Amino acid sequence: MSSITTDKGMLHYEVFGKGKPVIFLHGWLGSWGLWQQTISEIGKTNRAYALDFWGFGDSDDKLSSYNVQDFVDLIRQFMDQLGIQKAPLVGHSMGGTVSLMAAIKDPGRIQKVAVIGSPIEGKSLSFALRLAGKRIVAEFLFRNFGLFRKSLRKLSPMICGDPQFPEIIDHDLSRTNLESFLNSIRSLNQVDLRSELDKIKIPVLGMYGKRDNIVSPAQYKPLQQGIPHAQIELFSKSGHFIMLEEPKLFLQLVHEFINQETD
Repeated sequence: MSSITTDKGMLHYEVFGKGKPVIFLHGWLGSWGLWQQTISEIGKTNRAYALDFWGFGDSDDKLSSYNVQDFVDLIRQFMDQLGIQKAPLVGHSMGGTVSLMAAIKDPGRIQKVAVIGSPIEGKSLSFALRLAGKRIVAEFLFRNFGLFRKSLRKLSPMICGDPQFPEIIDHDLSRTNLESFLNSIRSLNQVDLRSELDKIKIPVLGMYGKRDNIVSPAQYKPLQQGIPHAQIELFSKSGHFIMLEEPKLFLQLVHEFINQETD
């Protein structure tokens, strides 16, 4: 277990391998654990870092704000403290949206961006996630947290076909608090990157599962419209968690993308 101290508390991360750095960012309610298999493989050729956003996993959770814009600053602080001048970002769901925002805000530091099931527009989130961004709903869920966790475990096979997913999501959910749960998804609901995507000139890979019922898989369209040079890959057998449902193809694409030489 590794960590750094930031201006908003401790930031936990895990690292595998040696070589050129690549940074992996999880989605809402997730943690670095979703990347465990991924970074162990990518770590054979690269130095792979997987971060826990503030309020998730083992990072500090005493903040007053957990907006997605805050996580862009988290990436900058992480890279500064570890002496990483430039690196690709690979982000799942919310983590991919944060990665695109980082590429817009700090283009000199972000080498490439790969996104997995990431919303370009907040309105693409499922009805359940839009509801979760309302305080009255979030407070109800946390008042009934045990029932909430049991319900999510039962529903998890509808979200991801990996047999380990119920344990993974339950573990990660147990590490969140009301404010990190609410503020991050509420701010994600308000995101609309369409007008700024043309600022991204670096290589971009967009991966979407055709069976995704968390974020509309049609989000590849505004990504491609805003970044015409983006490489788009659609996964016919996957939902929202491509890295768990089609890991072999996912790893092949990510490895090729992050290590492909650019001008």
